[in-house]
Amino acid sequence: MEQKAHSHSTQVIDWIEYHASTKPDARAMVDLASGRIYNYGQMHERVARAAGMLKAHGIEPGDRVAFLCLNTTDIMELIFGCWRIGAICLALNFRLTPPELAYILNDSDASLVLVDDPFKAVAEATKPHCESVEHWISTDGIGGNSDYEQGLAKADPVYDFHPQSYDEQCLLMYSSGTTGHPKGVIITHGMIEFTNAGAMRVGDARPDRVSLNNMPLFHIGGLQVTGLPSLWIGGCCVIMRLFDVDATLKAIDNADLNIAVLFMVPAAYNAMRMHPKIDEIDFSRIEIALGGGETVPEPLTHFWLTKGLVIQEGYGMTETCAAGTTLRKEDIPHMIGSAGRPLSHSRIKIVDENDKEVARGEAGEILFKGASVTPGYWRKPEANERAFTEDGWFRSGDIGRMDDKGYVFIEDRVKDMYISGGENVYPAEIEGLLYEMPHFAELSVIGIPHEKWGETGCVVVVFKDGHACEIADILAHLEGRLARYKMPSCIHIIEALPRGGSGKVLKYQLRKTVPGELA
Repeated sequence: MEQKAHSHSTQVIDWIEYHASTKPDARAMVDLASGRIYNYGQMHERVARAAGMLKAHGIEPGDRVAFLCLNTTDIMELIFGCWRIGAICLALNFRLTPPELAYILNDSDASLVLVDDPFKAVAEATKPHCESVEHWISTDGIGGNSDYEQGLAKADPVYDFHPQSYDEQCLLMYSSGTTGHPKGVIITHGMIEFTNAGAMRVGDARPDRVSLNNMPLFHIGGLQVTGLPSLWIGGCCVIMRLFDVDATLKAIDNADLNIAVLFMVPAAYNAMRMHPKIDEIDFSRIEIALGGGETVPEPLTHFWLTKGLVIQEGYGMTETCAAGTTLRKEDIPHMIGSAGRPLSHSRIKIVDENDKEVARGEAGEILFKGASVTPGYWRKPEANERAFTEDGWFRSGDIGRMDDKGYVFIEDRVKDMYISGGENVYPAEIEGLLYEMPHFAELSVIGIPHEKWGETGCVVVVFKDGHACEIADILAHLEGRLARYKMPSCIHIIEALPRGGSGKVLKYQLRKTVPGELA
């Protein structure tokens, strides 16, 4: 008689329950704003109560539960509470307007929203336009009296994990929506599991390391680069409400917190670099400093080397669960400028406009394949057809090249590239050189219409206090280092660059506004 085989290899485990059973007294989360500190035993109990509260509100497996919050340990409890009962957690960008939030909540058919006090007014303006949301739960994000804390206190705790496989969805994050409505990116348990496993191999991860989480947790970088991996391995995550340069430096300098792992966008590293008390901060406890969201300017990386911080640039996107490539410590400084080599569960190739793989060293679109790649967009079959090749490779929309040793260099976004006199120009190349100049707090290069060349470059700048320069100074700095067609033709001064929730510069906004302001 043939015996039927049973496989449990794809079953998801409850990380928090596991760590609570093996090391309940180990520190799991620190909430800087409130001073709350939870070990794994306490976190396990709060997650159980969050799951019970969700069940009491009728949430079932597969339902979408959203949060509209500044960073708080409440978010982590909600995420793991959702997963414990098989629900899907929906991350909302707190910078969105009521119409934008309403679109996402309606598109996702969300059933419940956790609302942080700073966003009460936004939530009230959003409510009348939401068709599916039945429950709006308030929190102050710091453990005070609220719907959330009352709900936890009254809930019947849920300790058993609803059976789920790696293929099942656990998160929903919406793309930035630079054109048209944003798309919901499906994130599965397997994507997170294999992203964590791949990242740990590169970062020499240890459970005794403490990570600082000061990037928005609604974004894949803020959540997945340091936050979830810390809890996956049984470490501790220190959560800051919102990035603040003074608070960040104070936290790094705090020996009791013992922060060893950072992830920040280049703008945050740059803000710290410019802080007047930068030389007073002790960075000696930082073992891993990750950078991403956009290309890290080489001068910024070299500056932090003088402070003992080796910024390991990585490259990923929401659709790859923040996974893709990472520089190893041993790659620095000789490979500064590269985004590193693919992680263990990520495959990458560079193709031309006909999806034919290009020779090493040639630029083309970056394609992804592997266990960290999304299965698709939420209820968007047509978008899925455009996003994937016939043989299943995901189109990143980014331009890059790969050298003979497999190191990937990001040139630019396809949509940020412009064409001057028939030649492709990648703004990131120009920006990296201009950051060598001492004048700029931040800058961005965009293509603007030009009567003769079709498009030409414009350098949009924010000057440091007491600094200024002209286009002639910029051209002098670039002379002999760039081809003539890459040379920008004008400079435009603004007070601050527009940035999205991940910290990326919103170049599409600059392309809309700057040409009219130059006219």
